[in-house]
Amino acid sequence: MDMSLKITRLPRAFDLDLGAETRALVPALGGDLAALVCGAAGSSPYLKELIGREAGWLEEAFADPEAAVAQVFKDCRALPLDQIKPGLRQAKRRVALLTALADLSGGLDLEQVTRILADFGALAADVAIKAEIAALIRRNKLPGMGEDDIATAGGLSILAMGKMGAHELNYSSDIDLICLFDETRFDPDDFYEARQGMVRATRNMCATLSDRTADGYVFRTDLRLRPDPSVTPVCLAMEAAERYYESLGRTWERTAYIKARACAGDIAAGERFLTTLKPFIWRRHLDFAAIQDAHEMRLRIRENKGVGGAIEVPGHDMKLGRGGIREIEFFTQTRQLIAGGRDESLRLRGTVEGLAALANRNWVPAEAAEKLTEHYRAHREVEHRIQMVHDAQTHRMPKTEEGVARVACLMGLEPADLIQDTKSRLTEVHELTEDFFTPDGGSGAAPALPKELDGDIIARWPTYPALRSVRGARIFERLKPELLARLSKTAKPSEALMALDGFLAGLPAGVQLFSLLEANPQLIDLLVDIAGTSPMLASHLSRNSGVFDAVIGGSFFDDWPGTATLQADLSSRLAQELDYEAQLDGARRWCKEWHFRIGVHFLRGLTDAQEAGAQYAQLAEAVIAALSPVVLAQFVSKHGPPPGRGAAVLAMGSLGAQRINPQSDLDIIVIYDPLDEDMSEGKRPLATRPYYARLTQALITALTAPMAQGRLYEVDMRLRPSGSKGPVATSWSSFTHYQENEAWVWEHLALTRARVVAGASALAQDIERFRQQVLSASRDRKQVLTEMANMRARLASAKVPDGVWDAKTGGGRMMDIELTSQVGALLQGSPTQDVGAGLQSAVATSWLDVAEATYLQSCYDLFWAVQTAGRLLSSTGIDAANLGEGGAQFLCRSTGFDSLDDLQDDLEQRYEACNTLIAKALEREGAQSGED
Repeated sequence: MDMSLKITRLPRAFDLDLGAETRALVPALGGDLAALVCGAAGSSPYLKELIGREAGWLEEAFADPEAAVAQVFKDCRALPLDQIKPGLRQAKRRVALLTALADLSGGLDLEQVTRILADFGALAADVAIKAEIAALIRRNKLPGMGEDDIATAGGLSILAMGKMGAHELNYSSDIDLICLFDETRFDPDDFYEARQGMVRATRNMCATLSDRTADGYVFRTDLRLRPDPSVTPVCLAMEAAERYYESLGRTWERTAYIKARACAGDIAAGERFLTTLKPFIWRRHLDFAAIQDAHEMRLRIRENKGVGGAIEVPGHDMKLGRGGIREIEFFTQTRQLIAGGRDESLRLRGTVEGLAALANRNWVPAEAAEKLTEHYRAHREVEHRIQMVHDAQTHRMPKTEEGVARVACLMGLEPADLIQDTKSRLTEVHELTEDFFTPDGGSGAAPALPKELDGDIIARWPTYPALRSVRGARIFERLKPELLARLSKTAKPSEALMALDGFLAGLPAGVQLFSLLEANPQLIDLLVDIAGTSPMLASHLSRNSGVFDAVIGGSFFDDWPGTATLQADLSSRLAQELDYEAQLDGARRWCKEWHFRIGVHFLRGLTDAQEAGAQYAQLAEAVIAALSPVVLAQFVSKHGPPPGRGAAVLAMGSLGAQRINPQSDLDIIVIYDPLDEDMSEGKRPLATRPYYARLTQALITALTAPMAQGRLYEVDMRLRPSGSKGPVATSWSSFTHYQENEAWVWEHLALTRARVVAGASALAQDIERFRQQVLSASRDRKQVLTEMANMRARLASAKVPDGVWDAKTGGGRMMDIELTSQVGALLQGSPTQDVGAGLQSAVATSWLDVAEATYLQSCYDLFWAVQTAGRLLSSTGIDAANLGEGGAQFLCRSTGFDSLDDLQDDLEQRYEACNTLIAKALEREGAQSGED
């Protein structure tokens, strides 16, 4: 196989005589290889010098460049201690020469060139630091360390930052490093002596790489990216660095760590450190505030470096200037910071691969990503040619005609063509990226608002907590014109403004949300819609603005995934968290997003009340099913595995019937089967009964405890045997005995809606079989209906309806129809849990006729829509006087009525009709029983 250097393009010699002179140094070369040497040396004094020093090696290297580079790397690893400095310098000359010629000839693409340079940088750092650590160990300057510790540099890890970390190293770049050591490798009493040794080793390593000798230098090293470099030593303990980032880390440091990788020394320790920093680098919420931080960094760079002027190619900084490399990197990395906390596929080091991932996840238009990738590669090639001329750490295009001509010759272009092509690329990059950092939205004056708007409301906004910070106020001022313009287009701007005012007043902080809205103006309509329609949802949003992340995430308006997919997704999220409290907070954050999604879909008419009720129930079921194993695992770690067959969670009431509203409590019962085991086996064993009681309490706490992300649900366990007076967990034997021998009719009615939602599968199957067995048992029809009549009477005396908008409580309303459905299911022995099936069972047993069941079902659906919409509008139910135009429209749309008056009249008629229908059905049954 021909492994020789591939040539697809050739540089031209700026100075033909120098080119010819250098070509004569390698007489064995001919054809394109000779032309390559001539063109490179005739335009680059630096390459001419390298060819002169390495002419003999070059002929061999051309035969198989890949093998030549591999041999250079291998030789570096084998350098004796007294030859490290000259050996690394010779290696650098050879790597620099071969990569330059392969780059100029097209034999290697940009990514291959920068990878070789970055890998050599890592190799050089690794060889140098291990030599220093070895010297310290042999002089007993690292307490507790021996020869075996040299392979891991005694716990000292070198992180490659910037372009080296991303395998994008410049041709003449310095290398940005952060040196840390694993303090746990040392006895605490030896810490200061160990740190002193690590600092000495780091300084000596830098000298080994940076010092210029007769053989040249290896790499200029820069350690200033470490935490607080003006006051900290050049090598820090990992624990100290972690504390710094947790408390003081800034956005630019998060950006820097996108590219970070452990490259030398103790690589495993370095990777562990980077893992601990993930929460710092990748925020859990979409971090649109990073846009402003990046924009301010860009402005500071332009000001400090003097690169903010118009695009003129001679003298232009290809890295920091307008339309340059840094613009593309900032554009890419800022979007990675925004979304990478939620989407791990975006956590990539390389700029090109980062752009591709962003396009794949729809964070960047594919065409824009392709253009920026093309320009990035072109910019980097120009940058490399600039640096090849004199091995100068510069990114500026030369100002002189000669300088531009040399760069053009290295690229095989005419100077005019180079200038024209480069200016076109710089301009397009600037246009593609500038709007991202400085969007047009918010730049104009506030629109003229309807006269009825109260200007005093807007005037008081700066006093609200979310607008007190300078940064939050500045972003909001840019956002306000667009926000007010959208408000002015609503049906009732005054109402919408008041609603938005309430939302802003309850917002504790605004930077993240305002940044998100500024970057995604389409969310303003949704915010106005929510604030103007649902104060309850708006209040929730003001306390949990991070739920907007899901809207931007890309799948917010996809079809509903169902219980199994939800459970799998949450389980996967929880598995990524190692800390129990972090898992509980993670479950809350995840649940809030889905809860918000259901509410928004219902609010905007994408789903109806029936679908929303089912989705709320499926969400709750998924949470219980995914969280139960996490709670169990935490409990098992302390008290051992559960005795016997474990426990199962039985959903009751509306959750069991798979339909709850936005504010429903969760009615559950925990049933366990200890078999014959009396104790658990663990570090702190417990007797069976307290084991399951405390496990149940742990589950309740996991669901109800207020944490940083709020609470999940309220839990009601009063439907368990013996009610609130009995134990919180019920044994399988007690449950079966109670249901067979002691349960009241109402408790068997409750079983008609029971459903296992989590826990031990074998026990769950037994519970369902037993439930069906209890329901199918023969029973006295008259007794059941008599009990129903008594229950209706007790409910009527205990709970008075709270007006016409209380669709739940009272004769002929939801609870009454649910009771009728449960009685129908019990009379037929039907195991199905929903209201409609129970009403059909009542028809099957000839208690109701088809017309009656159909009417009750239609009424129930309407009542459910009123109840569910009302719970989304307000936490206290519907108040027609304060409902507002948006709320009234939503309620009418949800129920299919043209006006609230029409809806109210219909509800009153239906309540009375349903109450009469159910009462007559009971009376009719009583009359028939008397005749019998």
